[in-house]
Amino acid sequence: MIRKFVGAVTAALAVMAGLWLMLAPFALGTQPEDADWMNATQSEFFTGLGVAVVGVVAVIAFVSAIYEELVARGLVVPKPRRVEPEPEPVPVAAPQSSSAELATLLAPLVEALREDLNARNSGGEHRQNGKASLVGVEENR
Repeated sequence: MIRKFVGAVTAALAVMAGLWLMLAPFALGTQPEDADWMNATQSEFFTGLGVAVVGVVAVIAFVSAIYEELVARGLVVPKPRRVEPEPEPVPVAAPQSSSAELATLLAPLVEALREDLNARNSGGEHRQNGKASLVGVEENR
């Protein structure tokens, strides 16, 4: 338990060291204002970023290990998860309409589509299946 606690504190110190490495070039004035980042600034910043990310991952790992240890010892009681009851399946009703009713409902739609196709075909420039090739249409443009 003590080793895990020391590891968490060390990881937190690594996060702070990484953040300092990221901020140091700007805080100490080694990076001129309104200028492109120098090689030293880039090196310190991205090294600090890497140290900080590794430190954050380590902190999360050590804290979760400490939590598991406390749960195993019985010092912490985890919150029980609420199990919501599964909803009852709704019975699917059998279709009430017959195919004749469906045909009467779809008849106006089919007629409208037929009229639309006929109007497009009489327009002239549109290609009809099997009557003109795409290459011929492109050459005419």
